[in-house]
Amino acid sequence: MIRGALLIALAALLWATTGIVAKFLFTGTELEAITLGFLRLVVALPFFWLLMRREQRQLERANPGARVPGSSLRHLGKKALIPLAALGLFQAFYQGSYLLAVDLTGAGIATLIALCLPPVFVALLAAPLLGEKPGLLTVLSLVAAIFGTAMLVLSDMDTAGTLRLAGILIALLAALVYTGFTLTSRYSSAGTPVFTTAFICFFTAAAILFPVVWLSGSFEGLDTLAFHQWLMVVYVGVVPTCIGYVSFFSGMQTTPATLSSIIVTLEPLFVALLAWVFLGEILGPIGIAGAFILTAAVIVASRYGGKAGTDTRDSADTAN
Repeated sequence: MIRGALLIALAALLWATTGIVAKFLFTGTELEAITLGFLRLVVALPFFWLLMRREQRQLERANPGARVPGSSLRHLGKKALIPLAALGLFQAFYQGSYLLAVDLTGAGIATLIALCLPPVFVALLAAPLLGEKPGLLTVLSLVAAIFGTAMLVLSDMDTAGTLRLAGILIALLAALVYTGFTLTSRYSSAGTPVFTTAFICFFTAAAILFPVVWLSGSFEGLDTLAFHQWLMVVYVGVVPTCIGYVSFFSGMQTTPATLSSIIVTLEPLFVALLAWVFLGEILGPIGIAGAFILTAAVIVASRYGGKAGTDTRDSADTAN
């Protein structure tokens, strides 16, 4: 179990580097957030296709001659494909909104808001949508999460000298999209293998983002990228997206879901630490306190929020 926990922690650390590298790209080039989101998916797609094919071959060997869902894309019916396509829609919106929030504010505060609020929202919304009644601790964790977010905003106003309202609102939008992604995944993930889900989700998201990037003229910023900046783009698509994803699911094989959902709350804290070290982003005392309150709220929601809480990251990791 220790090895599994370390693999999940490694995944959280790799995911945390996404916002840091993205901020370097946005600062040093004319690359737009939506373009980076699209390129990240394009770079990751071949790797997820290979992982999906490997997964399909394993299913075929384990069930020779049987028509097993997920052993081939042809075996997936409309009942499975429509929710998976919906996941791709959420993925497209999340990529654009999260990276735009990083661009408009900072990697630390954008990630804390975009990733810490969804587990709490999921635990709360599971009641009307999935019939899972939230307990008192879940409601209290939501209050604490809102309070912690407010402290982060106040701290950001103090350190930045202004209210970066647009970036904060975009980060909140990313949190809501992330919540929708998770709830949809809870509905659609049963019976569909992990990497088949990931490939269809990423392919759909890339297909949605392509015309948006093309029509908005956002590809024009690509000619400003130097070789080392292209390497950064490839890094975002390969390391946090593919390697982080594989590390997470390798760790999940030997780690209880509740423990894993708590370990991955390290990701926003990793981002805040890396943003301080590499980008000079300082949360300040109020912001640090808000970050810990927000993290504690996520842990409580994950531990006591019912099934939605424990499964949150099992599905939402694709958004990273």
